[in-house]
Amino acid sequence: MTEVIETVWVPMPDGVKLAARLWLPDGARQKPVPAVLEYIPYRRRDRTRMRDESMHPHFAAAGYAAIRVDIRGYGDSEGVAEDEYSHQEIQDGHDVIQWIAEQDWCDGNVGMFGKSWGAYNSFQVAATRPPALKAIAPVMGCDDRWREDIHFYGGCLANDNFWWGSIMQLYNAMPPDPAIVGADRWETMWRERLEAMRFWPAMWLEHQTHDEMWRRGSISENYADVEVPVYFFGGWADLFRDTPFRIAEHLKGPVKVLMGPWAHLYPHEGSPTPKADFVAEVIRFWDHWLKGQDTGLMDEPPLRFWLQDSIAPAGSQDHRPGRWVEEARWPSPNVSDRVLWLNSDGLGEVPQEGADMAICSPQTFGSAGGDMCSFAIPGDMPTDCRSDAGGALQLHGPVLDAPVDILGQPTLDLHIGADRPQGIVAVLLIDEAPDGAQTLITRGFCNLTHRHDDTTPAPVIPGEEMAVTVPLHGIGYRVLEGHRLVVQVASAYWPILWPAPEPVTLTLSAGTSALHLSVRTATPDAPEPRELPDPPKHEGRRPVTRVRDGSMERSIHADLTTGLETQRFFLDGGVFGPVGDLRLDDIGTVLGDISDRRYTIHAADPLTARATMEQEARFTRDDWKVRIKTYAEQTATATDFHLTARIQCWSGDDLFFEDDQSFTIPRNGM
Repeated sequence: MTEVIETVWVPMPDGVKLAARLWLPDGARQKPVPAVLEYIPYRRRDRTRMRDESMHPHFAAAGYAAIRVDIRGYGDSEGVAEDEYSHQEIQDGHDVIQWIAEQDWCDGNVGMFGKSWGAYNSFQVAATRPPALKAIAPVMGCDDRWREDIHFYGGCLANDNFWWGSIMQLYNAMPPDPAIVGADRWETMWRERLEAMRFWPAMWLEHQTHDEMWRRGSISENYADVEVPVYFFGGWADLFRDTPFRIAEHLKGPVKVLMGPWAHLYPHEGSPTPKADFVAEVIRFWDHWLKGQDTGLMDEPPLRFWLQDSIAPAGSQDHRPGRWVEEARWPSPNVSDRVLWLNSDGLGEVPQEGADMAICSPQTFGSAGGDMCSFAIPGDMPTDCRSDAGGALQLHGPVLDAPVDILGQPTLDLHIGADRPQGIVAVLLIDEAPDGAQTLITRGFCNLTHRHDDTTPAPVIPGEEMAVTVPLHGIGYRVLEGHRLVVQVASAYWPILWPAPEPVTLTLSAGTSALHLSVRTATPDAPEPRELPDPPKHEGRRPVTRVRDGSMERSIHADLTTGLETQRFFLDGGVFGPVGDLRLDDIGTVLGDISDRRYTIHAADPLTARATMEQEARFTRDDWKVRIKTYAEQTATATDFHLTARIQCWSGDDLFFEDDQSFTIPRNGM
């Protein structure tokens, strides 16, 4: 029988106590076992309770002490949150591992894992080299906070900086549970959090270059800091698609990679399918490195990728056909560079001189782009790129007489000019089917003021030709016979990127720019990869009751009187879907989240760009009632960003806290 302890207090050297939930195998107190740690801010008591139940009890059943710790300032943990991946957070993680190793139920061997935030800090804590940490399993996170986080893409400001920071505005305002910290104490702790809050989108926007803030916690600054074995799990529909290639190339210790077709979900909950049994797979990894058992895992090729087949474009994908392929190392000798030149008559294998090609994209270009990071919520994946095509330079390749397998990170070397001091470039690599439908393969972006480096923006000299390289996000994709490759080049990409201050005309010289494809050729007689079975339908999850149905809306509204276009995403139920209000039956708490995100812009005027986010969160129990409302807004002039943030909190029916803030932040090449 697994022993489940609802709350264990983990003391930090400064006296702060972190709240944890612990699953212990039968007999662990008499015969210590290895431990595995998940360390994130998302409230182990309620918000991730059901997800935790899908993993931690099974780790305990496999002979591991499984511990789920809330970061300082979140859930029931004491203290206040400073920022994502703060020095304090990483030091706390180091100290948590030391504490775990000293417990009578632990044999001194610890593994660490986590998705997204938990992947980041698994890397970052590993870089501090806690002696007890023997291996990590990051899921959908990254090694470089500047190149591949949610803040900037290719040096361009991502609207995810605003959206995700607004999500954290809500999370940072959530209280501890009085049933855990005490009815006489929870409001004091809550007020301490609220009074310490900063509006993270504005705080992050103060750092518009690759400075120390982004270097902090980026293990890419010194890969040698991470010495433990790493098993990285990722998905092509997720945001973090380049990290597996970089860590496979640069980390010196053992590295395994599993990249499926998945959105931002654990692989055992993965969508699009096929799923993979993450729990069983990572237990094989733990057994090898924490128990010293030869599971055969490390004898297999270390890198496994789902090579996706061509598929019709749709904002929702339940299944992604394809096949598993394996590589022994990265860069792989099976992957070669195929060059296609951007000629005036399309993509060609030989450069050809021709007339210059110019484009000034409407500011609404990008409406078919979906979200950069899918959560497998209906409508969040890219749709048919034809709906945007008129706003970009569009270059077609020849019809393929054989399939082409792309694996890795394509790049586009551009020789380009611009007519304004600031500008962005969006590049889309597209699979065009015989019927004309266009499915996005991958994309990449470039801020032209960062063409020399990411630390000192340099204004563009209008009319001067520039040589820039646009890396496209990593991908595994098979373009079928009879299809064509298409490249779209645009000067805007809304609402994924915040626009430059003025409409920009880009000019390309024909026959001087080149697309570099990472083309994979299968190794003759290579053995078939080991089959990854679907995850079992795990029993034992504690019941949840839906007490109110949710709803959602994803829409684009064009006001024909003003010319403004608004993209709206309304979700009644939280980040992961329109689930409405849910009761966690074993603790009696009812949870409810509502969010309303809107992006508005005029096709001819980038200074009309406006992003807003309204949110509400509720916690209700017989003895407890909390409501939180937040509002955030971002606009810009030619010289400054303007942000506002508002928060209101109720304890019972009484207004407990409210605050309004506004920020003016100079634009620095953005």
